[in-house]
Order: sequence, then C-alpha cells, then structure tokens
Amino acid sequence: MATATVPYFKNDIGVKMIEIGAHEFKCAGASPPFDHPHVFLDMGDDSEITCPYCSTLYRHRADLSADAAEPAECAYVEGSTD
Repeated sequence: MATATVPYFKNDIGVKMIEIGAHEFKCAGASPPFDHPHVFLDMGDDSEITCPYCSTLYRHRADLSADAAEPAECAYVEGSTD
C-alpha cells in the first residue's frame, strides 16, 4: 500500500501570499528553529486559505505541481535546515 506525502511550505522570506499546487498541505511557518507547530491545512473547494499561526495566505495555482510553490524558496523539505 502506497502512502501519500503531504507537501510542506514555509515563509522565511515573509511574503504575504504564496501560490502552491496543493489543496492539502502543512505550513511550518519558517525554517527551524523559528517554525510554528506544523499545521495541516485543507482548502477544500476553495482556492485559498490563511494559516492561523503565521497569517500567510496560500493560494492554489493549478499549473504548479503539488509540492511546488511560487516563490520557489517557500517549498519546504521536512528535515532540511535551510
């Protein structure tokens, strides 16, 4: 049985809005040690959602892969230190 990987995103650069290819994802806020609790967010049928911890607005963009972000540096690889 295959397991799905939930994409992670972060906002180290402090932008107000991040475009992403996923509707379901986790927001880490920032890279460790400045991250907030890694919260699971689900847009459902909506095209955007705001993180309740860091107030980053995430907007879905259909032309991006599920783990991609614009700006690109907002995609987060779990366990990375950058």
